Parts: sequence; C-alpha cells; structure tokens
Amino acid sequence: MEKEVRVIEVKRSIFEDNNKDADRLRQELKEKNVFLLNLMSSPGSGKTTTLLALAKALKGRVKMGVMEADIDSAVDAETMQEAGVKSIQIHTGGMCHLDADMTRQGLYEFGMDDAELIVLENVGNLVCPAEFDTGAVKNMTILSVPEGDDKPQKYPLMYETCDLLVVNKIDVLPYFDFDKDNMEKYAKLRNPNIEIIYISAKTGEGIDKLANWIEKETKNWIG
Repeated sequence: MEKEVRVIEVKRSIFEDNNKDADRLRQELKEKNVFLLNLMSSPGSGKTTTLLALAKALKGRVKMGVMEADIDSAVDAETMQEAGVKSIQIHTGGMCHLDADMTRQGLYEFGMDDAELIVLENVGNLVCPAEFDTGAVKNMTILSVPEGDDKPQKYPLMYETCDLLVVNKIDVLPYFDFDKDNMEKYAKLRNPNIEIIYISAKTGEGIDKLANWIEKETKNWIG
C-alpha cells in the first residue's frame, strides 16, 4: 500500500509571513512620517538617471533619500551621493529581490529621521521584485521605450503590483516601433487603476509631472 505523500506549500507560507511583516513595516513608516517608494524595473531602463532628475526637481520641496539594492557593487549609491543625495547600498547576497525584513534593515541603517521620502531602487528585473511586498507605501515601475511596448503582456505581475508606470526615454520614440496605445491597453488590463506618466530623464521632459505625483503622495502620507 502506497503512503500518501505530504505536500507543504512553503512558498505560500513565505509570502504570507512576508505580507504580514510588510504591513507592520508600513505602520512603522507611518509613525516615523516617512514615505517609502519601491522602484522596480529591468536593468537599463533608467532608474538611477530618473532618480537624479527627481532629486533636482524635488529639492526644497521634499527631503529625499535613496536606498540602492543590487546583488553586488556600490556604483548607483556612489552616483547618488556624488549628486548630493543621501544614499546607502544594500547587497542582497545573490538574491534577486528584497523582502520586508531586508527593507527594514536598510531603512534603519539609513536612518528614518533623515528623510520624508525614501526611494528604494530595487534589484533590476521584472519578476522577483514584484512577488515580494517590501513594506513600501507605493510601488512604481519604469518601462523604457527601447524595451518595447509588450512588457505588460509578458510580465503581468509587475503591472498588477504597481501604482505608477513611468515610461522613460520618450525622446527616442521616433526611432522605435513602440505602440503607446497597445502598451496602455495591456497595462490597464492588468491594473485598471495604474497611473501612467511619460518622461525623458535625459532631457527632463515629464519630470515635473512625476515630481508632482511623488510630492503629492508623500505629503498625503506624512500629513
């Protein structure tokens, strides 16, 4: 007689525990009057360049800091520091995402008394980061024009998870076969409430609109 094999849903348990911890972290952020924005995208989409443009646009409006997450190196944090933005680097030890506890460790090393807005530049890919709630108040993703308009079809969870979709590198739209209507259609299909802002971090187009969105959300959160 064959014995019945026990199946344990480990992955589900991990996610459930993390989601509870993420809710606790959001409460901690509320008590500290800190707005945490989780920024996700694929490598090369322009995350760091966008953050540099935002830091300039938000100067004197919101006290901003950045936590850079990578598997290795401190290149992005050094870039932000050189631009006058307080930054720390988080190494994930080979993991392709951050969870709530890892984010909390980074926040307390950063010092939550030093900023109203902290942007977490998550590890660069469109799969793992979307699976884990970091405890952020809002999630934002960047899609660059050269990546193509089909990303919401290929990576649905990223767009279901995010509150804001920023389409970057619109200065090169004439050189790529990028269908804005098609992209918006599938992004809205995944998430009817997702907001979409078009920018060029290089030229500055749309940065003020993005800065206004972030300032509004930050002020609403911290009161």
